[in-house]
Amino acid sequence: MTVTIYHNPDCGTSRNTLAMIRGAGIEPDVILYRDTPPSRQRLVQLIEGAGLSVRDAIRIKDTPYFDLGLDDVSLSEDALLDAMLDHPILINRPFVETDHGIRLCRPSEVVLDILPEALRIPFTKEDGEMVIDQDGKRV
Repeated sequence: MTVTIYHNPDCGTSRNTLAMIRGAGIEPDVILYRDTPPSRQRLVQLIEGAGLSVRDAIRIKDTPYFDLGLDDVSLSEDALLDAMLDHPILINRPFVETDHGIRLCRPSEVVLDILPEALRIPFTKEDGEMVIDQDGKRV
């Protein structure tokens, strides 16, 4: 199984997602996207593969989204992609790709849609919320 996560270690959702992947016994390819942003083509593949629009894939909280005027609904997807590539903090996270598909894993348990192998182990998020119980069932 090949798994890639576009990860931000400062983000609890991203850390929880990575922990679920590793809990399934898989060591993913971890891409610190703020340091090594994906190419434009790769970013488009991630967004389209996850079934999102570009606007759906933009992070607003704790970013320069409003300062850059990205809330202007007349902006094209190309302009939004340019902003995301110029300011990788605008790329919402974590995107995960497995052999089963691509998802923007917000909330972190969305990863289970494309990583059924993770259902073998109990998992509780950093904040104490149980995601997978002792019987391997989603809570």
